[in-house]
Amino acid sequence: MDLNTITEVVRRPPERPGTQWRQGDAWLAGGTWLYSTEQPDLRRLLDLTALGWEPLVPRDDGLEIGATCTIRELYAFPWPLSWTAGDLFRRSCEAFLSSFKVWNAATVGGNICLSLPAGPMITLTVALQARYELWAPDGSVRFVDALDFVTGDHRNVLAPGEILRRVVVPGHALRRRTAHRRFTLTRLGRSTVFLVGTQRPGGNDLLLTVSAGTVRPVRIAYGSLPDARTLRQSIDDLPADVWFADPNGTPDHRRHLTRHFAEEIRHELMAGDL
Repeated sequence: MDLNTITEVVRRPPERPGTQWRQGDAWLAGGTWLYSTEQPDLRRLLDLTALGWEPLVPRDDGLEIGATCTIRELYAFPWPLSWTAGDLFRRSCEAFLSSFKVWNAATVGGNICLSLPAGPMITLTVALQARYELWAPDGSVRFVDALDFVTGDHRNVLAPGEILRRVVVPGHALRRRTAHRRFTLTRLGRSTVFLVGTQRPGGNDLLLTVSAGTVRPVRIAYGSLPDARTLRQSIDDLPADVWFADPNGTPDHRRHLTRHFAEEIRHELMAGDL
């Protein structure tokens, strides 16, 4: 779609692009959502791709994912064998179920900042206990837990002009065992629910991330694997207004699917069936 209100595109912003931010601006990375709908309030685009941020930087203590890392780059990354959670990255990329054009353009940061309930990069980073590095226009930097970033459907904690610079995934999370379940109404449809369970290697704990069926991601933590009744009760105890409603499912439908898939995840991790 042509954005006919745009009067300027800043192709080479400064290294700290937020210093140029003004009302009516938008950050441009992949642009797959930006160009998909009318943007009547926008006047200028600041192109982040010119900054050359490294897409993926493995470290001794984890992994850094640049906000402009494309879905294609994330999917193609050769995960070390010691990162047992590596397969979850591929499964989350596949949750886009979009054309190769979108995969080659859409970015990790864009999917996170769009903050839609079905955002698979949100599910991935919350499940792996990531933190987001945010840059403000005044030059200050803050870190936010992935779990706390999205506050509702298409809502997050970003202040005007603030930008997501990178995602930092801790090494201990990359070495956790994982199990996931995802449901869509059609083979190429948007996620109705997307659940991820993780567990320490050799441990008996459970971190269950519930997303897509909720307006914001939810994490339920257990020091040891719960029984079926306790798990179901934890899901039933979630606030009524956290469940999402759209043509892909009612809140009751999504709660039912969450109970069902959470129990499957519990069994899989209990049996060690990866």
